[in-house]
Amino acid sequence: MSLELEEIPMQQQFEEVIASEDKLAIQDFLNNQNISDVANLIYENPDYETQIIAHLSIHRAASVFKILDINEQKRIIKNLPAFKSAELLNELPADDRVDFFEELPNSTVRELIKTLDPEERKVTLELLGYPENSVGRLMTPDYVYVYEGNTVTQVLETIRRFGKNTETIDVIYVINSKGELLDDIRIKDIILASPDAKVNESMDGRFISLNATDDQEVASEAFKMNNRVALPVIDEQNILLGIVTIDDVLWVATEEFSEDIQKIGGTEALDEPYLDISILKLVKKRAGWLVLLFLGEMLTATAMQFFQKEIEAATVLALFIPLIMSSGGNSGSQASTLIIQAMALGELTIADWWKVMRRELISGFLLGAILGSIGLLRIFLWQQLHIFDYGEYWRLVGITIFFSLIGIVLWGSMMGSMLPIILKKMKLDPAASSAPFVATLVDVTGIVIYFSVAYFFLKGILL
Repeated sequence: MSLELEEIPMQQQFEEVIASEDKLAIQDFLNNQNISDVANLIYENPDYETQIIAHLSIHRAASVFKILDINEQKRIIKNLPAFKSAELLNELPADDRVDFFEELPNSTVRELIKTLDPEERKVTLELLGYPENSVGRLMTPDYVYVYEGNTVTQVLETIRRFGKNTETIDVIYVINSKGELLDDIRIKDIILASPDAKVNESMDGRFISLNATDDQEVASEAFKMNNRVALPVIDEQNILLGIVTIDDVLWVATEEFSEDIQKIGGTEALDEPYLDISILKLVKKRAGWLVLLFLGEMLTATAMQFFQKEIEAATVLALFIPLIMSSGGNSGSQASTLIIQAMALGELTIADWWKVMRRELISGFLLGAILGSIGLLRIFLWQQLHIFDYGEYWRLVGITIFFSLIGIVLWGSMMGSMLPIILKKMKLDPAASSAPFVATLVDVTGIVIYFSVAYFFLKGILL
C-alpha cells in the first residue's frame, strides 16, 4: 500500500489531502515534504499558498517562505492572519527578513516591524541602518564565537548551547574581550583537537573578512575566490558584527546577473517578474532607453544629410549603408558584452585597459578584414555574373567597402570594449554601456567613416 502511495504524483496527493479538510493530515503531509517541493506546491496552487504556509510548522514555514519569489512572499504576508504573519517574520533569520523588507514600501515596513519581538526588532533596525546593497544588509548576527583562551571542551559546550540558533557552525570565530575578530577556525579542526587543547593552538591568523559597508558584489567576489560557506563581517575597528553565508550571496549574484542582462538589452532593471509587472511600469522601464537611443539614431540621420550630395552623386554607395552600419554595431555589441562579462567575473580590471585596447585593435582589424573581404568578393561576383552592375568603377567601390569595413569594425570593437571600462572608472554600472547604446554610437560614427573613405578613393571620379 505504501509503495502505491509513493507512486501517486505529489500534486494529486496534495489535492486529495486538501479535499479531506483534515487539518492534522494536511500538516503531516506538508511537514513530511522537502522544502523545495512545498515551494513548488505553492507555485502550482496559488489559491492555497496561505493555507499551505499556515499548516506548516513555523520553522519549516520560514524555510519555505525565504526561498519564494518576492511577489509570493508579499501575498502570503498580506493574506495570513496577523498573529501568524508576526510569528513567521519573527522566525525568519534576520538577514532574510531584511531582504524581504527591502522590497516593501516604507509604510508597510514600519507596520511589520511593530509586530516583531523586541530583540528581533532591534536586530532588524540595525541591519536596515546599513547602506542599501551593502554587506551589512546581508549579514546575520547569529553565529558561534569563542575566546582564544577557551579549551576545545569549552568550545564544544558553546556550540551545543548556541549552535542551534545559527545558520552554520562550519566555522567558529575567535574574538578577544573587546569583541575584535582574531581568527576563524573550521569545525573539523576543533573536533580533531585534544579536549584540553586551547583555541589559540589552532589559530594561524590567516582569516578573510568583509566590512559591513562593502558593496555586496565584494562579498560575491570574496566567496568566489575562497572556499568558504560563510565569511565574518567586521566594522572599521575590526569588531565582529555578524557573518554572511553563501546562500545569501548566491541570491545576490542571481539578482545582479538578471539586472545586468536587462541593462545590456537596453532597459532598466525590472524589480518584479516580467509577467507580474504592470504594463505601464514595463513601458516606463523601457521608454527611457528607447527615447535615448532614438535621439541617438537621429544623429545618424543628421550625418547622412551631411553627406547627401555624395549619396546623390554615387547612389551605389547608399546600397551598402545598412551593411556598414550593422557590421560596426554588431562588432561593438560583441566587444561590450565580452568585456562586461569579463569584468563581472573578475577576469579583468580597470588597470587592464591597455591590454584590452591592444587586443581589440588586433582583433578588430582582423574581423574588419574578414568582413571587408567578403564584401569585396560579393561585389566582384555580382559584377562578373551580371547579377548587378556596380558601374564602370566597381573595383574602386569594392575597395571602398573593404577599407570602410576595416575602419568601422575596428572602431566598433574599440568603443564596445572601452565604454564599460570608462563607466567603471567613473563609478557607474558597466552594464549601462548596453549593446543598443554601443550600436547607436557606432552607427553615427560609422556613416562618417564610410563616406570619408569613399571620398578618399572616389574623389574626382564618382564624388
